[in-house]
Amino acid sequence: MSQELTIERIMQRGLLTCEPDTPLWMAAGRMASRQCSSIVVVEAGQPVGIWTESDAMAIDFSAPDAVRQPVSRVMSQPVVSLPASTPVSEAALRFSAERRRHFIVVDSSETLIGIVSQTDVVLNQGLEPYLRLREVESAMRKRVLVLEGLTRLAQAARSMHLAECDAVIVKCEDGELGILTERDLVRFVAEHPGDRPIETLASRPLLTVNQCDTLIAARDLLMSHRVRHLGVLDEAGEVVGLLGFRDMLAGAEHLYLEDLRKALEQRDRALAQSRESRQLAERIIDSSLEGIIIADSRGRIEFVNRAFTHMTGYTAEEVIGKNPSLLSSGRHDAEFYRQMWEVLRRDGYWRGEVWNRRKSGELYLEMLTITAITDDTGAVSHYAALFSDITHLRENEEHIRRLAYYDALTGLPNRRLLEDRLELAIRHAHRNQSRLAVIFIDLDHFKQVNDTLGHAFGDELLVMMAERLQMGLREDDTLARLGGDEFLVLLPGLEEIDDVTRIARRLIEMVCAPCVIEGQEFRLGCSLGISFYPDDATTGSMLVHNADMAMYRAKQEGRNGYRLYRNEMNLHDDRQRALEQALRTSLNSHEGVQLLYQPIIESDSGRLHAAEALLRWHHPLLGAVSPADIVLLAEQSGLLEQLGDHVFEQVCAQLAAWRRAGKQPAPININLSARQFLQQDLAVRVAGRLKAHDLPPGLVGFEIGERVLLEQNQQAHAALKRLRRLGGEIALNDFGTGQVAIGYLQELPISAIKLEPHFVQRLDNDQRGSVALLAAVTGLAGELDLRVVAVGVESKAQRDILLRHGVKLLQGHLVGRPLPAASFAETYLTEARRTMSSTTN
Repeated sequence: MSQELTIERIMQRGLLTCEPDTPLWMAAGRMASRQCSSIVVVEAGQPVGIWTESDAMAIDFSAPDAVRQPVSRVMSQPVVSLPASTPVSEAALRFSAERRRHFIVVDSSETLIGIVSQTDVVLNQGLEPYLRLREVESAMRKRVLVLEGLTRLAQAARSMHLAECDAVIVKCEDGELGILTERDLVRFVAEHPGDRPIETLASRPLLTVNQCDTLIAARDLLMSHRVRHLGVLDEAGEVVGLLGFRDMLAGAEHLYLEDLRKALEQRDRALAQSRESRQLAERIIDSSLEGIIIADSRGRIEFVNRAFTHMTGYTAEEVIGKNPSLLSSGRHDAEFYRQMWEVLRRDGYWRGEVWNRRKSGELYLEMLTITAITDDTGAVSHYAALFSDITHLRENEEHIRRLAYYDALTGLPNRRLLEDRLELAIRHAHRNQSRLAVIFIDLDHFKQVNDTLGHAFGDELLVMMAERLQMGLREDDTLARLGGDEFLVLLPGLEEIDDVTRIARRLIEMVCAPCVIEGQEFRLGCSLGISFYPDDATTGSMLVHNADMAMYRAKQEGRNGYRLYRNEMNLHDDRQRALEQALRTSLNSHEGVQLLYQPIIESDSGRLHAAEALLRWHHPLLGAVSPADIVLLAEQSGLLEQLGDHVFEQVCAQLAAWRRAGKQPAPININLSARQFLQQDLAVRVAGRLKAHDLPPGLVGFEIGERVLLEQNQQAHAALKRLRRLGGEIALNDFGTGQVAIGYLQELPISAIKLEPHFVQRLDNDQRGSVALLAAVTGLAGELDLRVVAVGVESKAQRDILLRHGVKLLQGHLVGRPLPAASFAETYLTEARRTMSSTTN
């Protein structure tokens, strides 16, 4: 290398962090589970302190509440940082001069990017210091703290703190030696085992080396056993010192400052010139922190380094001569490896991420680089694979990503992610010429709950409210937390404004449901504000602002409700809600919504052929509501099935009543909306009504819109077959509006087609060749054996044209207006025959 190694190359990017109010035992638990020597305390994205293993010695283990205090009370501050470009040699000097064991690392913009410890420097300083400082005795710590096994944990921690030592040797009652370290104290903070004798807590037995052993052997022993301290024995087997990574760094410090840069440059040159300096290259490979595999041209392993064993758990003896596939995790299919080898053969190298499996069975993610090594003839002689474990790196990246885009308390998207989704939804809505809505939600009186019961209680309540709100939304909707008790909902792909108001009412109901936390039951309310794109704004920021304004208006008007940004929308919504409530009341009370019956007359005889049941509803305050609006309102408010049952029941009950009165009722046709028609149990429910009123088959018929049959081809065909089994007439309503294909019309199991009124009315002046079209339709119907009903017949001229073209069934004001049941029976059911002239005059 042309420059000295910097701490950016050796630092740990997987930074462990917590907030200032995190309980000390929880912070220690995170350190213990991750085997980290420090945790950085962060507030508002900035480091405000650090708590390390050495700080654990200051904890009073005899006081049970000591581990429950916030980490901010015991953290070290301020946090000292180093630029990422700092040479490792300079960092080593500062570790010694400032008596520190950790520095956080920042980039050129002072952004926190990692942390570096003394251990990182030791593990990356190469072989040279160990070769020069040959024996353990030259670097060991000769002043050793030895405590009796019956010493209490609190006293041991105080002794370690006063002596400024990171480990203590424990002389147990049975004569065996153990060790108690700073890392053990961290674990005890997390587990709080109590102020017990330390011989019950110490790691046993003590791992030792002789003082005349080489440092490189001691280093390998530390790494292979994954420990941080070794006891040092003299020739008589007595403990005369301790050796750890910290001691190695101090012993090698002066040599390191002088030789580190040269050693690293020599290592990199040796890797590039391995043929000229094989012995040095092998040393470098063996001490590399990356796992290395060298395989022959057939893929059989010839060499692995120590880092391979450290990461995979397999020793060299276990893998040499075998295929690297023994590490396979099973997560990648054959196609993945086929493409890998294709790239390797084509380019001579491959680099990517691979999931592999350790000897223990644990999965890990590695960054793998495979290079094909060729001989003098250009043929591949070996493959060299270098890999590093990046599992924690990916976990930390995911954690950082979640911190950047998701709320830490509720797990919901935060303001930043919401803005991204909102801008994307606006572009999509603009392209598709559709609507979207933003709902601003503020919990009513939440601050009082927070102040009265505490922030922990308030946090639990916020999580509960977030879960409830999420349950009230559609799959593609977005719920975000803006902060405090404010939430925002993004509703894309809207068809009707009423869809949003129904969701708003549902959200209010879910928030208002009783809450039970820690045995206390109470209720909250919420105020909602709604704005629409593009009606109210065309940018995300203005949509949110307008929804916020509408929310404040909802609070001013009494809270626990919602308001739309524009007043005219509120007026429309108020009317819709009033209509919905009135319709619900009418259906429950069987009053208000009524049926009229309009006759269908046989033109040649003047006799009644059938009648069509027509919905009528006149609200005392809101006025007349059209049948189409009644059906639409029922669909939007979830009352469609109840409305359908109401109509079926009224028709069947009326038919039964006429029969009991000795009348001969004509068949009654019922109009079906698209949603009613496609209900799977429609035929079963109708059959049940007929049976309940003892009505014979054929007295109830159905009329279905032409457009429904076009848009729901497969479902419509099956539904028609089920209805035909009931024996009644099945008519295709408003024929001529949907342009049914002739071939499809032939396949439909229907018995009649009804010409829509506008078509009939154009016959007076033969507009647009209406008479020619009529001739074509009647001719087609005759060929298909279908009856033709003309709807909306209002003049004799229309009647005469229809008669000339063979239309035998007429419906309209000319032949009979819609009548209530009593009037209809009196007019049409009391006479066996009734002529056309008597009907029309």
